[in-house]
Amino acid sequence: MPGGAALHRQVLAQASMEARLMLRNGEQLLLAVVIPVIVLVGAVKGGQHLDLSPSVLDGRPLVDLFTPGVLALAIMSTSFTSLAIATGFERRYGVIKRLGASPLPRLGLLAGKVLALVLVELVQLFVIGGVGQLLGWTPEPGAVGFLLAVVLGTAAFAALGLLVAGTLRAEATLAAANLIYLLLLAGGAVVLPASAYGGFGSFAEWLPSGALGEAVRTAFLDGAVAWRDLGVLLGWAVLGSALTARTFTWE
Repeated sequence: MPGGAALHRQVLAQASMEARLMLRNGEQLLLAVVIPVIVLVGAVKGGQHLDLSPSVLDGRPLVDLFTPGVLALAIMSTSFTSLAIATGFERRYGVIKRLGASPLPRLGLLAGKVLALVLVELVQLFVIGGVGQLLGWTPEPGAVGFLLAVVLGTAAFAALGLLVAGTLRAEATLAAANLIYLLLLAGGAVVLPASAYGGFGSFAEWLPSGALGEAVRTAFLDGAVAWRDLGVLLGWAVLGSALTARTFTWE
């Protein structure tokens, strides 16, 4: 019979294709898996040279502190940087315009992209978590807190990534996404707790990177739910989605 497949089958097919393309792309794979693993190993092996106060460590080994932060970094790199760059070039080459003319509705296209991010993040969790285990990581996982952090963190950064990709040219998106990623990596309280940044930490906690990092750390260090940080992520997700809906252009 002619016609499109059921919506859920279209979304799953789109998500599968998006995830495969992301993992096959060398630059996206570098951002998604390789750089976070390098950051984790480097931070744990060279962490003794960092001047971290006892209040930051709280009597915990470095690997227990850094692994949740690197997991948060991986979520940020996939749902923001990788998504922004891929979407920016899809707009440039007319891919999104053509997909918009297919039986897959635009809402289904966005749902497929977000679901693909979750699939890639599962790969990141197993890879980074496995490396952390080899380095001696002993988490106290809070499943609810971590799941909420992944969902809201992905929503917040995906909305911001689409905001950048939908308003800038592809080359500008590439530069802006990588620059924002590096700035948040260095000063966004994602790998290290906000308390490690002194007075700036009170500001970094309100950044999406700081809120995501604190939420994941709370889930794995204390087995608890960081409601304040999840609220910050929800606020960024709502703000980013509203701005994206008003400014995103499909070609």
